[in-house]
Formats: sequence, C-alpha cells, structure tokens
Amino acid sequence: MIRVSNIRLNINEDIKNIEKIILKKLKIQKKELIKYSIFKESIDARRRGKIDFIYTVDVVVKDEDKILNKIKDKDVRISPILQYNNVLMGEEKLNERPIVVGMGPAGLFAALILAQRGYNPLVLERGFDVDRRTKDVNLFWNEGKMNSDSNVQFGEGGAGTFSDGKLTTRIKDLRCRKVLNELVESGAPEEILYSYKPHVGTDILKEVVKNMRKRIIRLGGEVRFNSKVTDFIIEGGKIKGVIVNGTNTILSDVVVLAIGHSARDTYEILYERNVKIIQKPFAIGVRIEHPQILINKSQYKEFYNHPRLGAADYRLIYHASNERTSYTFCMCPGGSVIASSSSENEVVTNGMSEHSRDKENANSAFLVNVVPSDFGSDHPLAGVYFQQKYERLAFELGGRDYKAPVQLVGDFLKDRESKDLGSVIPSYKPGFRLTNLRECLPGFVANTMKEGLINLDKKLKGFALYDAILTGVETRSSSPIRIVRDEESFESVSVKGLYPSGEGAGYAGGIVSAAVDGIKVAEKIIQKYKNLK
Repeated sequence: MIRVSNIRLNINEDIKNIEKIILKKLKIQKKELIKYSIFKESIDARRRGKIDFIYTVDVVVKDEDKILNKIKDKDVRISPILQYNNVLMGEEKLNERPIVVGMGPAGLFAALILAQRGYNPLVLERGFDVDRRTKDVNLFWNEGKMNSDSNVQFGEGGAGTFSDGKLTTRIKDLRCRKVLNELVESGAPEEILYSYKPHVGTDILKEVVKNMRKRIIRLGGEVRFNSKVTDFIIEGGKIKGVIVNGTNTILSDVVVLAIGHSARDTYEILYERNVKIIQKPFAIGVRIEHPQILINKSQYKEFYNHPRLGAADYRLIYHASNERTSYTFCMCPGGSVIASSSSENEVVTNGMSEHSRDKENANSAFLVNVVPSDFGSDHPLAGVYFQQKYERLAFELGGRDYKAPVQLVGDFLKDRESKDLGSVIPSYKPGFRLTNLRECLPGFVANTMKEGLINLDKKLKGFALYDAILTGVETRSSSPIRIVRDEESFESVSVKGLYPSGEGAGYAGGIVSAAVDGIKVAEKIIQKYKNLK
C-alpha cells in the first residue's frame, strides 16, 4: 500500500474530496485506484477564521512500484507494516494454567493474548461483571452506599470502564494498533482506528469489556468474578499459586499481577510477602469543571457550533515559580465528575463521558506533581498513605457522607470559602458541599494550582472563570508505587513467575499503555512456556 499524508480539507469541504486529492498527488486516473482507507484524521484550528481536517490515508493502486518511482513527494511513501506478529512459543512445561489477577486493561489484554495462543488463562476479578458493577456504582452515586469490592475502581474492565474511554497515548509501540483492533473486534467504533484523539465512552466501553470477556472464554479461558486474591503462595522465591477469598487455593507457577492502582490491600499483602516495591512520583489535585460551550468557543472560536465538530477538549501545562508543575489530565468533554472511592471514609474524584460527549459541562483533572520526598517516609507504601490522608480529609470536609468538597475558582483564587454557586452547577454525585479546598490539599499543591489557574487562563480563555467549579480530591491519576520487575523477563525481581503489569504495578498510565503492557507480559510468558493445547 501507499501512504499519502497531509491531505487537507477545510471544515465545509466534503470528505469525498479526499479521493480527488489522492488522484492528483499520485498522478493517476480513477481506474488505477483500487481502494483507500483513512489511517488518521486530525484537526488544525490554530488559525483564526479557519479550521481544517488533515488526513493520512492508505491507498491500494494498480502497479504500485511504477507510481512510487515517478512520484517525488514527501507526503507519498510506502505504508509501514503495522501487523501484529505473534512471538515464538517457548519449550518449558506449564504445570497449571496461568492466572491473571485483575480485569482492567492490562489483565484483559494479557488474558486475551494468552487465550489466543492456547494457554487457557484463569482470570480472577475481585469485583463483579460490568452489569452488576454498574448497579453497585449507581447505588453509590445516588444513595452513598459504598461497596469496597464493586465500585468505580474494581470490577470488570477496571477503572477505565467508568471514564471517557480515552485511547490517546504517548508511547510509540506497534502493539497500540493491536489494542485498537481488538477493541474494534469487541464492539468499539471503527473511528478509533484513525481518530487523532480516539475515545470510546463509558456507555460503549461496558459492552466492549463484556465482549472481550466472552472472547476469552470462547478461546478456552475462564473468568471468575467476586474472587479476591487475599494471599500469594511463595516457596523458594517462586510463585506457586494464590489464595482466593481467604480459603480457596489455586495453584499455578505463572501469575500475572494486573491489580490496578487502587488495590491497596493487595499492596500491603505483597509488602508483607517481601515482594520488592518502591515509591514512585504521581500527582494530586482536583477536578475543574466549566460549561462545555465555553471550551468550545475558546478552542473553535466562530466555528464552535459547527456540525462537524464535537465537544472541544484541551491539554494544559504550567511550570510554576516553586518548581512544581500544574497540568490538566484525563479531560472529559461533555461529561461528569464522578465519585470514585474504593474504600469507606474517603472521597476520590474522577471524570467520565459517554461516547456522545453531550453533557452540559466539561471537566478535567487539574493536578500538581508530587515526589517521594513529599511523602515524609521511606516506607515503600508511603505514597499510598499520602493519598489516603487527603482522601480522608476530603471525606471529612464534604460532610462524612461521600459528598465532595467544592469551591468556585474565583473564591479559590481569593483564598476564601465558597458560600454560593454561580452559573456552573457541579455534576458530582452523591452531592457536594461548598467549602475551602485548601483544607484538604497540601499547601504546595494549592499554591501551585493558584498560580497555574492565573497563567493557564492566558492559554485557554475562561479557564479561570470565577464560576468554574473545583471538586476535591483527585489522587488516583497514577500508581504511587512500582512493583519492581526484571527488565528482560518482566518477572518480579523478588518472586519468579510473578509478573507485575499495568498501571497498578507502576508500568503504565492510561487504557492503551496498560493494555500494551498486558500484551508484553503475555508475550514473555509465551516465549518461556509451551501452551496447554
């Protein structure tokens, strides 16, 4: 195939004009064009009064070599090979099927790859299937009734199931394409294959993860819900199996540890079993919420309501005078701020959008980096305890009933408690309490946020809108620990056969990177062992 890049159409131009541009760039007749497909679509809104869509397309033509030899255009080249290639299978015998602990992106993709290669993995998930999980989450959001094993963090699909389903990533890995293809195979919209900023949305993601589970089972795997790993059987520095729900022993020499960034009780067990864990930087802050129309107008100007443009997003960063960084993360256009606690007596926030992104407000995490020296201890889990401290302060400040503490941006900038709402209504459930967020944030975080708000408003007009809402606290942007693994084998440096994976193990940061890490771990297992077929 031939790849043709930098095909530019203005916002009012028919997408069918792509074909005309292909013919012109390749200097061919229509009869020589067999077919083409969009590889990537992006938007250029940098110039006032003009918005363009930019396309990269893959083209199949008659006599490809002849055409390539005569074209001298930097935008025309051979399409790179993006096909995923299976790794070669090892020779070591497996005594039992591999166990995958956790059913977020890393666990799902590790299990899928293992199932596709005939390893019949057993997936253990402490939470419930996505349908039961959704009922538990709605009960929490509407009535404040917490289930510590079935919530926004735990259950089929992991934390990403209740999110925007954002599939952007900064990693450069051919496995990313494999991830997208498998998601489409499981019901995600095909547009994620070419969209510059692909997302699925929580409503579609629920069906996608359910379909992935069914595929794993059809391929010979097994999935058990309500199956919490409460201990690990380790003998002579090797994994021998796990204990489930305190009583059930399951033996295996291979255990994929894809537990997610909120499995704090499992972290404690691993620490007690002398599995090497180290501290890791992360970030904390709040959710910031604006009217979506404000973001649309700021980003798209006079085109803000054009039918070809969806809800606008943003990504902002500011390096403050105290050498900290404030930045936005996991921006959810047309979405909601959601309660994401996974244990009692804590308030944790996150953001979520459906595929249509049609809610009134936009929200994003607004975070400040924290480093191990901020934790006040050398304990490997000190970052976890740091998170817990501020989550519990937010719980107290919100009224001890899972309502979130909320403050208007204008009041935050003036260092005063909010008394009344303005034009922006908080979307957080099960409710909110107006207060002063400095009471549940580290001082350096609040100070960095304040400086950041003032300066980022210069980049995105309206970011520091007085009536915009800050909802505390957001602490789970990434794992505060890393479960150390060997760089070559991907096994724990402390326990052979134990494979830390994904965001909870400290090796990923988002749906795609976690899924890719799950694939990498599965490949290491395949390269070492023969399958069970």
